[in-house]
Amino acid sequence: MWDFATEPEVERELEWIREFVKEEIEPLETLDLDDAAMTRAMEPLKQQVKDRGLWAAHLPPELGGQGFGQVRLALMHEILGRSHLAPIVFGNQAPDSGNAELLAVAGTPEQKRRWLDPLLAGTIRSCYAMTEPGAGADPTMLTTTARLAGDEWILNGRKWFASNASIADLFIVMAVTDPEAARHQRASMFLVPAGTPGLVVERDIPTMEHPYPRPPVYGNHAEVSLTDVRVPAENLLGERGRGFALAQTRLGPGRIHHCMRWLGQSERALEMLCERAVSRTIHGSLLSEKQMIQDWVAESVAERQAARLMTLHAAWKIDTEGVRGALTEIAMIKYWGARVLYNVIDRAIQLHGSLGYSCDMPLEFMYRQARAARLYDGPDEVHKVTVARRTLREFEPREVPSEHIPTRRAAAREKFAHLLAETAANS
Repeated sequence: MWDFATEPEVERELEWIREFVKEEIEPLETLDLDDAAMTRAMEPLKQQVKDRGLWAAHLPPELGGQGFGQVRLALMHEILGRSHLAPIVFGNQAPDSGNAELLAVAGTPEQKRRWLDPLLAGTIRSCYAMTEPGAGADPTMLTTTARLAGDEWILNGRKWFASNASIADLFIVMAVTDPEAARHQRASMFLVPAGTPGLVVERDIPTMEHPYPRPPVYGNHAEVSLTDVRVPAENLLGERGRGFALAQTRLGPGRIHHCMRWLGQSERALEMLCERAVSRTIHGSLLSEKQMIQDWVAESVAERQAARLMTLHAAWKIDTEGVRGALTEIAMIKYWGARVLYNVIDRAIQLHGSLGYSCDMPLEFMYRQARAARLYDGPDEVHKVTVARRTLREFEPREVPSEHIPTRRAAAREKFAHLLAETAANS
């Protein structure tokens, strides 16, 4: 039985978050602040979140989090998704939240003391460096290497779309340590402090979402080179050869949080769509009275509801069966949620016309973000293949010779006639 119900005290917290995001965080988006000013503006808000006991809620209480579980976290992230600033204010922005989970799961006590504690406190930022120019959708094709020499690992390779690289204090780098091992056991993860000789952030990569580099408070996607980068042997994160397994542990819950944030963003777009529809008159009647606009509203509401239930179900399944038990559901919400996000924002822009296309509204920025959603954590097509393969493997091949069909039909007619006769006799 699926149960997404929350206790009254949890709903009270969610209601506080809704009001806080709407009244305190969303208005910050309209301010033209430089990085330093935005950081200062967010500090008192972060403190309010900490005072409320909601900071870094994705981790268990013993590590400074709240131990919410994935369903409660999903409901929280749905609200935070309304603003791109909200995750920063709540201490669970990507990639720091996922990196904190990695350290919590696989870090040694010393690694947690040195990196996890300040990461949770918000005093440092981190980068997750896995993707490479030739290994995006398939991380088993990584070419970055790590060779053990005495008591040091020596890393060589190139990464790109390494989020936060230009502002990170810590890099978590995935590299091949055992090239002859099975494809899912070739790679390991390493903790590489910023400033380590040979680690160079080559550039921030301009994207459709951010044609120009963003202020550092938001972080950027960067290209990074590693040339004879030496780190102590104890900087190996987790077990050797377990990099791929750790990546899956990190990405599963992370995809749920992505999808719920997309729902929050699409909810905001839907609100703008509906407000415009009931406010704007064209050809003698409100837009809301046009059947085409009503269709857009109905489609948007239904798509969001389907995505929401699918995502909450995936979160519930992680809570009850673990990440491995929810792989199909996680893959499914990734491509479905990205499609819904795009569709709703696109309709909202269309309804606003030139205003929606302009930078006077947040819709154009949301639209550019939505396109990236189909690539985050693997392209949609990869996740569709996962769902199809996991579904099809439940079925066995079976031959049904055509000559048997008339025989089966005759048997079915005879059975049906017998049932009719029996019913007539008993009536």
